[in-house]
Amino acid sequence: MAKVEPGMESMLEMYIFETNTLLEQLDEILLRTEDANVFSQEDINEIFRIMHTIKGSSAMMGFENLQHLAHKGEDMFFVIREKPEIAKDAHFVYELIFEVSDLYKAEIEYIQNSGDDDYTPTDFSDTFKKLEEATEKLKAMENGTAPAAEGAVQPAASAAPAGNNVEGSMTVRVFFEDGCKMENLRAFLLLTKIKEEAEVISCTPPDVESNADTAKDIVENGFLVTFKGFDGNNDSVLKTIEGAVNVESYEVIDTPAAPAAEPAPVSAPSPVQAAPAPATPAAPATPAKAEEKAPAAPAAPAPAKSAAKSAVTKAQEDIKKASGGQKQSLISVNLSKLDTLHDIVGEIITTESMVIANPDLEGLELESFSKAARQLRKLTDELQDTVMSIRMVPLAGVFQKMGRIVRDMKIKLNKEAELVLEGETTEVDKSIVDNLNDPLMHLVRNCMDHGIEDDVNVRIAEGKPEKGTVKLSAKHSAGEVIITVSDDGAGINCEKVMEKARKNGLLTKPESEYTTKEIQNMILLPGFSTNDTVTEYSGRGVGMDVVRSNIEQCGGTLTVESEEGKGSSFIIRIPLTLAIVEGMKLKVGSTIFTVPISSIKESLMVANNQLLHDTKQGEMIMIRGVCYPILRLHEKFNMPTEVTNLEDGILLLVDVGGKNVCLFADKLIGEQPVVVKPFPKYLSQYNIKAEGLSGCTVMGDGTISLIIDVNNLIS
Repeated sequence: MAKVEPGMESMLEMYIFETNTLLEQLDEILLRTEDANVFSQEDINEIFRIMHTIKGSSAMMGFENLQHLAHKGEDMFFVIREKPEIAKDAHFVYELIFEVSDLYKAEIEYIQNSGDDDYTPTDFSDTFKKLEEATEKLKAMENGTAPAAEGAVQPAASAAPAGNNVEGSMTVRVFFEDGCKMENLRAFLLLTKIKEEAEVISCTPPDVESNADTAKDIVENGFLVTFKGFDGNNDSVLKTIEGAVNVESYEVIDTPAAPAAEPAPVSAPSPVQAAPAPATPAAPATPAKAEEKAPAAPAAPAPAKSAAKSAVTKAQEDIKKASGGQKQSLISVNLSKLDTLHDIVGEIITTESMVIANPDLEGLELESFSKAARQLRKLTDELQDTVMSIRMVPLAGVFQKMGRIVRDMKIKLNKEAELVLEGETTEVDKSIVDNLNDPLMHLVRNCMDHGIEDDVNVRIAEGKPEKGTVKLSAKHSAGEVIITVSDDGAGINCEKVMEKARKNGLLTKPESEYTTKEIQNMILLPGFSTNDTVTEYSGRGVGMDVVRSNIEQCGGTLTVESEEGKGSSFIIRIPLTLAIVEGMKLKVGSTIFTVPISSIKESLMVANNQLLHDTKQGEMIMIRGVCYPILRLHEKFNMPTEVTNLEDGILLLVDVGGKNVCLFADKLIGEQPVVVKPFPKYLSQYNIKAEGLSGCTVMGDGTISLIIDVNNLIS
């Protein structure tokens, strides 16, 4: 990653995570408000808060270009906040903020991928100019009543009466940890957090954001802030201060109980002044109180830091008692640590199998051992479930990103369409979610470019609504997640697909033998495209084959269903997790295979009257009136076995993406959770996965069991 300010290296990952999260929230708000063509006051405040937070954290990390980018965006939204109605029909605002969001994402990715000394901050001068022009344009729309741009970024509450002249206000002095550096920016971030809970009346020093010289003053005298809780209760603000990063201690030096008529010198300076203005304190009630309130007056010595830190006020203690000493219930954990934990659990499961299935115990009647083994299995199952649940994340984050793609494409392609989300709370393993971004993006783009009709009149003539629909849905089903990307557009033109396949030499059998489903799935072949011209979104013949390969790398499958004139659906089936699966062990000769239970429909013995022979598909079996092909595993993998008659072995009916095959094996051994181990890299030259094997696992007796990839095996 890029080099940052000394001492801030450990915070870089947290900065990247929080900023990306805020940018996703920003995109979501913009997409929602653009459709409504109006900003609510709540939306404006939320956008302003996001910009403010990103600006402060970027400044703290030393990324000045990102700080100024957010600052310019904040300037523009300050004008909108003062008069929300001017943003109605002002589409340039959306375009600019989307541009800011994209620049931020690109720069953060650049920071992540850059070495310690390779990072050079990107120049955003052109965007700065656009934002400044947009801000001036919005001010002109206010008919000259807008506030000055520089004043816009100052805390809005600063114009309020200073000090405890405001009834119910509270003044607090905050000290930061020794050596934390950049105390002025930390004070600015703390001020931002306080604004979420209360109205900030004044602070000393007043210009902590723009003046680095205030850091020394904060170290010596502390950071003074006067506020008033929105609901009249200041305890929530004190909790915020107490839980803020790098805050070592604080003291309440003026409370709502103080006489309102007695002005507080600590708040007397105006927040827009460059330095605290001298003030003469009024006669205090007690000498001790006067000594505490004197730091704003030049003649009075600043209080000793050690004395201030030792004064833990009663209010602070009350807050600790009220919270019961509880800490936050959510923590951020590095994904590599979860991967390590996951690997350890996998090793525990393997070791457990090795202990329980130890050959030395064969034939022994060990009642106590068997009881302990059952208890161990129960605990390892619970441990596995817990670790898997920790890694599960909802698909909402991936789904919501697609809204931006639909929005941009409908503008560039001049199409009316909307994105509908269903089941976005469905959870999948984090490693799989990370691999779904690109496939879903390609599928959504395909629906917008190929699916939704260009001419609205065509849709109306077919009885469809003028606005097209792209739908993303997800649901759990038998140990896997089914994700469907569909549209209500024109569907797949089979004649056009066949014409293109014929032209590119992709046909492998006579045209008359192709079923409709086979023709539709041709669009997944490498180099296939039905667009005659190359556009920004399609026409190069890349995309759908990449989607299929990426999904198959996740252990999933992709199928296409379409009806011409009605629309298309792309159905993705992926396992909940890739590392630990429930498997059924099969014996073929002297080799043990493992088949994921999620692919198995049933197992059955064969009777002579069920067997059929077909000249094209070979052996088949009739089950409840339906014929299924039979695949002999010993023939597929060329393994010697004494069980060659179908009546002597067992059939396993498997189903993947609507494809059904009966696998023939010698016998079933039983069910067992297995840890999937990838094949060594040197075996990749043999293309083992294409032959129907996805990995291997270690059995209880130390032998290796090959895991069957049913999808590739059937294909």
